[in-house]
Amino acid sequence: MMLCRLIIAVSVLAMPLPVHAATEESQAWLTEMVTIKAGPADIITIDSSQRARSDGRSGGEQFLSRIAIDHRIAPAVQLGGGFAYLKSEADEELRLFQQVTLTKGIWQSRTRMEQRFFDTVDAPVWRLRQRLQASVPIDAAKQWTMVAATEIFFHLNRGRPNDKTGLATMRHQIGLRHPIAKGVDAQLLYMRQQSFRDGRPDVVSHVPWLTLSWRI
Repeated sequence: MMLCRLIIAVSVLAMPLPVHAATEESQAWLTEMVTIKAGPADIITIDSSQRARSDGRSGGEQFLSRIAIDHRIAPAVQLGGGFAYLKSEADEELRLFQQVTLTKGIWQSRTRMEQRFFDTVDAPVWRLRQRLQASVPIDAAKQWTMVAATEIFFHLNRGRPNDKTGLATMRHQIGLRHPIAKGVDAQLLYMRQQSFRDGRPDVVSHVPWLTLSWRI
């Protein structure tokens, strides 16, 4: 029953907002992630992503590397932060971020604030990201887990005069996670990403996303 309700809820969340003459594109993402338990309440996460994109006008292929440290301050609450580096064919970006993660049962909520520094912009661009994820085991041995998530991005200021503020991007994801070796999981998701643009058609991206995760 819980699984059925989750599928229905995710289906409703994933319904596209009205789009007029949206531009469609295909992408493919590959992420490698290492999670290190640095202490009883501290976790270090290091990840890198390669993103192949069919629309070269949006910046072409991307490479992202990121490191984060999270500290548990209560059984269901983590505070953390870190930095990331992103390079595309169009520009380079350095990000600083702070985040709070809440966990209860199958649910996980993450609120992340980012300060984004571009090589072509003098002032940092501030972005707020709100993510909600559910992870539901679907077999008795708990070897297969269905993962469903939605994430909303808000731009809080303009780095350039023509930048958009407010709701910028919405992501919906659904897929499966399965252990493939001791301490190693593989997760394969489908992601629908909608980027909202003023005065131009939105961009809707369809993304198969494979993540390999190591726990140390």
